[in-house]
Amino acid sequence: MAPLPDGFSYAEWNATYNGLSFGIAAMGSATIFFWLQLPNVTKSYRTALTITGIVTLIATYHYIRIFNSWSEAFTVASKDGGDYEVKLTGAPFNDGYRYVDWLLTVPLLLIELILVMKLPQAETVSLSWKLGLASALMVALGYPGEIQEDLAVRWFWWCLSMIPFCYVVFTLAVGLAEATSKQPSPAAASLASAARYLTVFSWLTYPFVYMVKSVGLAGPAATMYEQVGYSIADVMAKAVFGVLIWALAAEKSAVEESGKLLPN
Repeated sequence: MAPLPDGFSYAEWNATYNGLSFGIAAMGSATIFFWLQLPNVTKSYRTALTITGIVTLIATYHYIRIFNSWSEAFTVASKDGGDYEVKLTGAPFNDGYRYVDWLLTVPLLLIELILVMKLPQAETVSLSWKLGLASALMVALGYPGEIQEDLAVRWFWWCLSMIPFCYVVFTLAVGLAEATSKQPSPAAASLASAARYLTVFSWLTYPFVYMVKSVGLAGPAATMYEQVGYSIADVMAKAVFGVLIWALAAEKSAVEESGKLLPN
């Protein structure tokens, strides 16, 4: 929990406020949608879709906590009908909620993808453990650097967290290519590929947002870019990714029900 810099303009405060609001709305809406769709997929894929909803539910809760913490950290008022003035209240802004969220949801994101691809059981268990632990380690290694103002320390922890990060990204981009090609229909293979590459693309935004404070940006502008950047990346990595998981589950359910694929 690093102290907030002083001197926020109303535009910077409002951009962050809206970014966090967007995160709440997107995650909350996605949760409702995923769970309403559970009866529309076969039993084989309901666990994956349930986990998808759990991921966005956890994210909704933490975005509400981050939003409330942001709101409590400032007073925003218009003096004599003029421009809005933003002042710190002295209350701490707890961005640690974001890392708690990632520690819980990032492994689940990878597990739901593995489950919906319906790999052999031994491979499913092995990949779930490997990717789940690697992603949790990535998040745990990133947090000490996030709360540091010393750039050398931030870069040190960034480099450490990139080790498990690269392993997970490589596995998604290359290691699951063969399993993707074995999906039961061209549409299913296309959706599985899209889910893998969306994960890679959205994940690649996190290291760059993390580096915002390490490349010359500081103060309110850096905080705004960081919060808005993380919010957009989270929506892509969880809500949009979840829609692809649902679409893949629905496609494979339709194939199985039509008799084109015999259930395992």
